[in-house]
Amino acid sequence: MEWNLDAPTARSRGAVAAVVLAAVVAAVAAVRSLRTDAETDRARLLDAAAARPERTFDPDDVADLPAPVRRYFETVLDEGQPHSRTVRLEQRGQFRVGDANSDWKPLEATQRVTVDPPGFVWDATVRLAPFVPVRVVDAYVEGEGSLRARLLSVLTVADADPSPELDAGELQRYLAEAVWYPTALLPGAGVRWDSIDERSARATLEHEDTTVSLVFEFDDENLVERVVADDRPRAVDDGFEPTRWTGRFWDYRERNGVLVPTVAEVEWNLPEGDLPYWRATISDFEHRPAASERR
Repeated sequence: MEWNLDAPTARSRGAVAAVVLAAVVAAVAAVRSLRTDAETDRARLLDAAAARPERTFDPDDVADLPAPVRRYFETVLDEGQPHSRTVRLEQRGQFRVGDANSDWKPLEATQRVTVDPPGFVWDATVRLAPFVPVRVVDAYVEGEGSLRARLLSVLTVADADPSPELDAGELQRYLAEAVWYPTALLPGAGVRWDSIDERSARATLEHEDTTVSLVFEFDDENLVERVVADDRPRAVDDGFEPTRWTGRFWDYRERNGVLVPTVAEVEWNLPEGDLPYWRATISDFEHRPAASERR
């Protein structure tokens, strides 16, 4: 019997078609699954923040805070500034997967935030190579942290199990990034401030069963230039390891009546040296006092 490898049989063609069809169906299902996860997280986030009373900034609210914190609020907020209830941010920048020798990869992300209760959903695409995107959904919703990532929106590369460490790490992220929505750092939003010195203070936030603290450092213009965590949980092979972490913020601009940093970088401070892994420009800010409005 002679085999003609250039002319597959109808049965083999059918088998190949079935495999291709199954792969396409699986890919479509995976894409829809991650998109649905992100949409569900966002809906839960906004539902929890609905129907909150509107409040505005009063300098008397910060009169008793540590001096650098009081000066910060008086610099970035005007009297009568509405408290942000929901926030939408667009980010354009770079992300690094791996060690300090790894290449930076292009990043685009949309982040939605609520202040009361604290929470966020970060929906990002990191392009590892042309036509090779990783979609990442990082979130803190209703007191629970989550992290999911898929290569080509199909192959799961990260799906963190629920844990107190994950919850704490995500709440620390929310607190550090509140410089983009500074009314979330007011005492009325649940943040307690403790004095360290004339250039720094410690912020503590408790939500559900999680309590986190960060040190905020201020520059000569009374703006936050660094936020430091001494013990942010960092994922390692066998779980999480408390690790020093630093966020840097600069290029402050007025957006929606508040003064916010438009460029930032974050890094792990490891024994072998600093490991920056995210840097971006915030290309768009939307601070909304009415949480019930959906986008």
